[in-house]
Amino acid sequence: MDARISLITLGVDDLDRATRFYERLGWQRATESQGEVTFFQLAGQVLALYPRASLAADLGIPVPGAGSVTLAQNFHNGEAVDRAYAEAVSAGAKPLRTPYETGWGGYVAYIADPDGHVWEFAHNPAFPPGDDATLTLPSMTNSAG
Repeated sequence: MDARISLITLGVDDLDRATRFYERLGWQRATESQGEVTFFQLAGQVLALYPRASLAADLGIPVPGAGSVTLAQNFHNGEAVDRAYAEAVSAGAKPLRTPYETGWGGYVAYIADPDGHVWEFAHNPAFPPGDDATLTLPSMTNSAG
């Protein structure tokens, strides 16, 4: 099996509210969005917002609340982390942890979207994102050559 993720689906309580939140972050809703699902094109993946009750019906099991998984965006520097954190809070995110320097030399912040999904904004000097914002671990970059 290929080691990749093509689409990430977040179960949300209110699709319109969740869609507006990500649009306020400046994310462009894909034209394929329709009815009970909203799609956002990411760098190499797609984020889908889908009503939590519909997701539970599809799965045939109750869908737990958010928080046991974190989604992350890595940035080139701490100033970009500060900007992303401020933009998310301004768009309606709940601040979980203001930007701070880590013990491993990084700089991170945490927010929760309106449905409680946790996002980390990080600058990790050990593996910064590429010019196209994608993240490749250094060991994978070195082994590819």
